[in-house]
Amino acid sequence: MKIYRPALFQGNLQKKNYFEGWYFKLVDRTEQYAFALIPGVALSNDNAHAFIQVLSSHEGRAQYHTYPVTAFAATDEPFSLKVGDSTFSLNEIKLSVGEGADKITANLTLGNIVGWPVRLLSPGVMGWYRFVPFMECYHGVLSFDNTVNGQITVNGETIDMTGGRGYIEKDWGASMPETWIWMQTNHFEEPGVSLFGSIAKIPWLGSSFTGFIFGFYHQQRIYQFTTYTGAKIRRLEATETHLHIEIKDRKYHLAVEAAREKGVDLPAPKLGQMTSKVNEPLRSVIQVELRDRSTGQTVFQGAGRNAGLEFVGHTADMLAGLR
Repeated sequence: MKIYRPALFQGNLQKKNYFEGWYFKLVDRTEQYAFALIPGVALSNDNAHAFIQVLSSHEGRAQYHTYPVTAFAATDEPFSLKVGDSTFSLNEIKLSVGEGADKITANLTLGNIVGWPVRLLSPGVMGWYRFVPFMECYHGVLSFDNTVNGQITVNGETIDMTGGRGYIEKDWGASMPETWIWMQTNHFEEPGVSLFGSIAKIPWLGSSFTGFIFGFYHQQRIYQFTTYTGAKIRRLEATETHLHIEIKDRKYHLAVEAAREKGVDLPAPKLGQMTSKVNEPLRSVIQVELRDRSTGQTVFQGAGRNAGLEFVGHTADMLAGLR
């Protein structure tokens, strides 16, 4: 069943006011180059199309390449996507977009994928909310951390990505939330460490609430702090440049501080149309501390580099939803 395999294409091409997009973040071994590749479909009534977005941090720009819907195809066994001449899977990316000076190609292999656990009553990062049929937006964390090998060619420059690190997630539904905070980093001094976090204003039966999902991957364990596991946000402060969040559950306390760097505007979905905008940097820094509440001992403390960090809407709306 697709519900237990979040990487798969969850929709169909006959849907209206619907989007689905996969997000592949790639950072080279030297950390000079960071990319986000985002293939997907936007199925609005008047402008249905497939797309590939390419965010390049060293160039400080993003490209948005559109294709007819018929240029999009997805397979389940094994999972793969095809958009135009490009293909994507959890193990391989072959990219070919643009022309002339805007031409970008890539031939990459991905390995050691570590996804959010999928269980019978909790099929992925959304927990039991994944079974709710009227959610505005659904989310999947497909890989907290993975290896990257191969190369990317941009403007005639070939970049060696061998020994790099990657991260993979996806979203699907009608629209992205009206208000949200999102973050991700897997570049700490200690290898094999990754943080993902999201807080959003969630429409619910004529009202709304503030939902959140945080996962911290450390020493092959995923510490989960979510609305559905009973964790609580004890502090949420956000400005245009800084963010401070503290979350507690029965066993652990997670503190996150982030400094937001200048990013690049990316198109984002609204009722299936890519008409909204979200500014995303790939060079932010996130300070993370995980503490054991019973012993008071620090499990982990460190700074995550090459972080993606998004602030959208008014934080006050999310604060109101926490009360």
